[in-house]
Amino acid sequence: MFERRDRLARSPRHDLALQCIASGVEAAHPERVVRERVAVDGDTLRVARGTGAAGAHEVDLSAVDRLLVVGGGNAAGTAARALEGVLGERLDDGVVVTDDPAPCDRVRVRAGDHPVPTARNVEGTREVLELTRSAGPDDLVLAVVAGGGSALLAAPVDGISLADLRATTEGLLASGAAIGEVNAVRKHLSAVKGGGLARAAAPAPVVGLVFSDVVGNDLGTVASGPTAPDPTTYADALGVLDRYDVAVTEAVREHLDAGKRGERPETPADPAALGDVTNRVLADNLTALKAAADVAAERGYTPLVLSTQTRGEAREAAKTHVAVAEECAASGNPVEPPAVLLAGGEVTVAGAGEGNSGRGGPNAEFGVSAALELAGRDPATGIVAASVDTDGVDGRSEAAGALVDRDTAENPTAAREALGTHATAPYLADRDAAVVTGPTGTNVNDLRVFVVGEHRPGDTNH
Repeated sequence: MFERRDRLARSPRHDLALQCIASGVEAAHPERVVRERVAVDGDTLRVARGTGAAGAHEVDLSAVDRLLVVGGGNAAGTAARALEGVLGERLDDGVVVTDDPAPCDRVRVRAGDHPVPTARNVEGTREVLELTRSAGPDDLVLAVVAGGGSALLAAPVDGISLADLRATTEGLLASGAAIGEVNAVRKHLSAVKGGGLARAAAPAPVVGLVFSDVVGNDLGTVASGPTAPDPTTYADALGVLDRYDVAVTEAVREHLDAGKRGERPETPADPAALGDVTNRVLADNLTALKAAADVAAERGYTPLVLSTQTRGEAREAAKTHVAVAEECAASGNPVEPPAVLLAGGEVTVAGAGEGNSGRGGPNAEFGVSAALELAGRDPATGIVAASVDTDGVDGRSEAAGALVDRDTAENPTAAREALGTHATAPYLADRDAAVVTGPTGTNVNDLRVFVVGEHRPGDTNH
């Protein structure tokens, strides 16, 4: 799945890091996840929870008139294709919006753009809402809710134009605000987010099939929560804009101000207001980390999952991760090498706006910062670090992320300059350290791999 893999895999440690990434992404791919979590047994549809959690949701299909699939996100196309394979002729109709289309027979897959919405996102979402609103009380709506859906499912409320939405999205993404804060604003400018899709389906029952790309699997944040209640308010949205000094158009400011004054309806905080809705997280960051850990163990390394909750500024998070890896190498804490330390979550970059389009993203910044920390270290330490976005697109760049070692930032001045200008993607590409996969068909947040030491044949300790 990697371009120029031979150049990236220049040592057994580099090769292992790539294998961990590939396994993590594959484990979270909708084709595999849907096959493992969604099943039809006779007239019974079963939707299991992901990552080993107990409790399957069951639906009697004999009582269902029409079975519909709707939704959006990076993984929506591949998820729709997988659902067609499971549901077969029981599936009556569907439409999803994605930036990674997959061929389907019964579901209309509409191409959209990410991370900033475009006219085709709006048109595709219009079709999603039309089909969803057509559902009756005896129909069943399966809603694919996936990372990237905040941009791909675009339905501006009355009075807000696509240009307003684009400008607001660009300002928020460049601000360094956390994803929950970004989505608090987007939910209050949208007819589909903040439970809007579920309300459009009522009175039909809805089963949300969630591919989580957010820390903690907050259902109100994944794709801005189209099938989940929303605890945020217009006042919260205005607070985000003010806190991060995000400039917005007059129409956006007036809409949010009117909402704060109570002149516009709030997004519903009460789950009961959404109707008959059941959400199931089918795959998340832990899905990928567990698969990566299995690969490490098979190769003779001791795996340790540090956290799926990593967040904050990318370059600062990298320093902390490297410090843990160095402690592992120096003292055997928190685990004795050879080891693979794994982490997920979502790091951010403040100040990387439109002027830096295509020049880097959070995982590239993480990689360059990690390389600076590793620069000049004793080769015996043997640390190789990788950080990728599982959807294959890091920010606005064409790469998924980075694979670095002590030699990547051999010229620290150039590395610091790349960080200072947010031009980290070309810096990594010039050093055969950019991980390029293309769109992967899934999105379960970031995946970070630190390989510490090297397992050798005959090592009886591992």
